[in-house]
Amino acid sequence: MDSQTPILILGAGTFGLSTAYHLAKAGYTNVTVLEKSPTFPPQLSAGNDLNKIIRAEYEDPFYAELALEAIAAWKTPLFAPYYFETGYLLCNSAAAPDKSKKSLQKSLDSIREHPAFKGKITPVTSRDDIRKVAPAFTGEMQWKGYFNSFAGYAHAADAMTAVYSACIALGVTIYLDSAVRALTYSGDICTGAVTTDGKQYGASTTVLALGASLGSVLPQIKRQVIAKASPVAHIQLTAEEAAQLRGIPVTYARDLGFFFEPDRRTNLLKICPVSAGYTNYDAVSGISLPGDDNAFIPASDEAVVRRLLRETLPALADRPIIDRHICWTADAADSEYVIDVVPGKKGLVVVTGDSAHAFKMLPTIGSWVKDVMEKGRQDSARWQWKEGSDAAGVDISWRVGKTTDFMDVKELRRDPEVIKAKL
Repeated sequence: MDSQTPILILGAGTFGLSTAYHLAKAGYTNVTVLEKSPTFPPQLSAGNDLNKIIRAEYEDPFYAELALEAIAAWKTPLFAPYYFETGYLLCNSAAAPDKSKKSLQKSLDSIREHPAFKGKITPVTSRDDIRKVAPAFTGEMQWKGYFNSFAGYAHAADAMTAVYSACIALGVTIYLDSAVRALTYSGDICTGAVTTDGKQYGASTTVLALGASLGSVLPQIKRQVIAKASPVAHIQLTAEEAAQLRGIPVTYARDLGFFFEPDRRTNLLKICPVSAGYTNYDAVSGISLPGDDNAFIPASDEAVVRRLLRETLPALADRPIIDRHICWTADAADSEYVIDVVPGKKGLVVVTGDSAHAFKMLPTIGSWVKDVMEKGRQDSARWQWKEGSDAAGVDISWRVGKTTDFMDVKELRRDPEVIKAKL
């Protein structure tokens, strides 16, 4: 591609923003991003969050290597202020199912003999082992697993904002409040997109980085990826309570859920119950898409949050839960990303299938998209378009639980102020 070729990126989430950054950094001077959210970070972006886990444990060593490259990039000047290497306590509770235990073992096997983790892995087989790495925890925690000191978390929203600013400084044009109504074509050549307010944006190459909303613009994706939601909850701590938990490792019971050290500005403790994901199928299209209302979590997940707290920080187990919401991702059947030219189209590239493990790649994933754009093809079979693949109903090895459609969820929990606003 010529450095001045017009490039249009739809979506300013993790994938879209990283792509814009890497293109601009490589000298492309005509990059435009359209984002439907009126605010940044985008409202529906999974990256619009307090924190995300940064770790290299994977069942597949291929992704473990990519994650190590990403961790190195998190330590470069642009990203380093937002990366906190607190360590990663990955375990199973005493009641964990076999699937959870097998997944943990595969994750450990992917890094145990890797030179990068020499001296970084500590087995956890007793309560005393946990006390050594997380003395602030007061629960019984009859857990087994390991502690990895070469991992941590990123302050997600702040990192996204930093990359946004870097893109602007590099000459990228980003339009917020610009929802795309449809792609435009000349025959089989994608010529850009038109927004819901009728504005036309032309491009030689258009990149679809629309996350869980991809199906609304590219129904051709069918069920190759499925929009899934995961519950997120928070507890407000006092400054003194937050100080006591400062520096705790990212703590993940594979069968219960995970949490982070309290946010350094707000003292919020974010807790995510383990989930296989929730779908939201449209009866007409048959596609799962994010809804307009995302300010809730299922009551069953709230119960898991409290159980996780009882096992780790019992003094907080009955505290009010706030900022309940669901986080949308795009799940692929094999948890592989899809970074490819859309079959049968010219000038149209798709990057999707984050499968809830992509934010850690924020510093690097855009370079993989740029590579496909420049070559005009995806050489890796892993990341190619997989016609006929169906992510619906697949039993994903690392996800614990069963995928449920929101139509089948009996009870939802909302924050009191959200309930009042609906009355």
